[in-house]
Formats: sequence, structure tokens, C-alpha cells
Amino acid sequence: MKQVKRVNKAVFPVAGLGTRFLPATKASPKEMLSVVDKPLIQYAVEEAWEAGIQQMIFVTGRSKRTIEDHFDVAFELEHELVNANKTALIEVVRSVMPKGMNCAFVRQPKMLGLGHAVLCAEHLVGNEPFAVLLADDLMVGAPPIMAQMAEQFERLGRSILAVQEVPLEHTKRYGIVAGEMGSSGIMQVTEIVEKPDPEVAPSRMAVAGRYILTPGIFDKIRNQPKGAGGEIQLTDGISNLLKEEAVYAFQYKGKRYDCGSKEGFLQATVELALGHAEVGPSFREYLKTLAL
Repeated sequence: MKQVKRVNKAVFPVAGLGTRFLPATKASPKEMLSVVDKPLIQYAVEEAWEAGIQQMIFVTGRSKRTIEDHFDVAFELEHELVNANKTALIEVVRSVMPKGMNCAFVRQPKMLGLGHAVLCAEHLVGNEPFAVLLADDLMVGAPPIMAQMAEQFERLGRSILAVQEVPLEHTKRYGIVAGEMGSSGIMQVTEIVEKPDPEVAPSRMAVAGRYILTPGIFDKIRNQPKGAGGEIQLTDGISNLLKEEAVYAFQYKGKRYDCGSKEGFLQATVELALGHAEVGPSFREYLKTLAL
């Protein structure tokens, strides 16, 4: 039996402008918006790290330098914390980029779509499977969602898309897959369509912001025309890939917060604050005092 390559690289497309959060994102990336005490991008990186992934690849754009700085060594800050004997805070700062993690950054020169962003990372990914995590989707599970997917990939050896069931009227917000879902939460995808209207959607199973893809996806993206919204869609590349090799959808166990929307961001903030070891109990008591 051919040995399946382990997933050791993750791509984070972070070049978007975050216009739905203006003016907060005028000078700061949306991926650096904080939920409780960590920016969105850190939640995604930690999820990848907990899945055993060590190589983090960020596809950035203009005004995204703070993401690079966040995952760099902060010598001055650490020096001040050492001098102040603030050991716990030193560990917090150093935990952002643990020993063994490597970060690389590449620019997406034009906003041409998610597929194009993934293609920008090809020279860093090489000829091996890789994960894609969208920081807008803050996903919580035990084990973490990407760890669940990595386990399935080691068994199947083919591209895997995280999916969830959505209301029919929401299909036009997502890539939608078709196929027969098995009892184990795995579906072999027969069709994938980007943001279909409800009346033509092939199912209600929507792709969430987590993927494990084989390197064959790069040629498909490179040779496809622009799709929905005039952009180079990752969904279209996956649609072409499944004509040549199996692609699977995985109904993960956990919860997704759509932090690309204000409502989803606020939901994540409240729910993660309630579960936070430091502030959770006092925050819960505070919420009880509100006349809602």
C-alpha cells in the first residue's frame, strides 16, 4: 500500500481588505481582530499546530505587516518582561510561535479570489498535500477541526473539505457539495458549486473554511477561467480536480463562528469569553446583570 504523505504545511489566505469591519480594519488587518485575548489568525494557526502542522504559509497583501510582526520574535517586549520578572506574560508572548514552528510570507499582488491566493503559495508548498485555513472562520472542536481532518486524510489520502449543513436559503453564501453522506461523516463528492441559488443548490452541505488539498489542485486553478464574482475560485479548481481524483467532504464535529460577519464575531467573543479560564466566571456573572 502506498504510504500517504503527512500534512505538514498550512496556507492562510490573509490578503483580504475586511471591508465589513470598517473603520476597525482601515489600518489593521481583519485577521488581527481579537476574540477575547487572541487575534483571529492566531486561533487558526494554533488549530493547524495542534494538528501536527509545523510550516505556516501566509498569503498577505498590503497593510498586513502586523501579521508578520505578530509571528515574529518581540525582543524589546520580552526584554522588558524579563526585567519586570513577569514570567507568565513571557510565556504568553513566546507561545504565539512555539519552538519548531516555521512561518513564511508571500504577497498576493491583486485580489483575484481565494483560488488565486492559494496558487500564490504553490512555490512554498511544493509537491505535497497541504491544509488551507480561513481565519474568518473561527472553528472550535475537541479534537480541533484540522486534527480531525488530518486523521481522515491519513486514511483516505485524498483532498478533504470540511462541511456543515446550512439552511437552504443560505446556500448562496457557500460552496455547496453533492454526494451521499456516510455514517462516519464522510462523503465522496460528486459535485461542488460556488454559491448556488437555493432553487438549484445540489444539497445543503456547505464547505466551511478548512481544506486539505493534494498538489494537483494547483494545475487546475492555474488553467481555469474566472468564476463567480469575476474571481479565480478555489471551488472551481476543486470541481475540476474531482474529475481526475477522489475528493471527500467531512462533516466535522465542532462549531464554526463566521467571524467575517459582525454578528458571528460577537457570538464568538461572548461564547469564548464564557469558556475562558481567567475571565469566564466573572463575565458570566456580569451577563446575568443585564436586562436582555
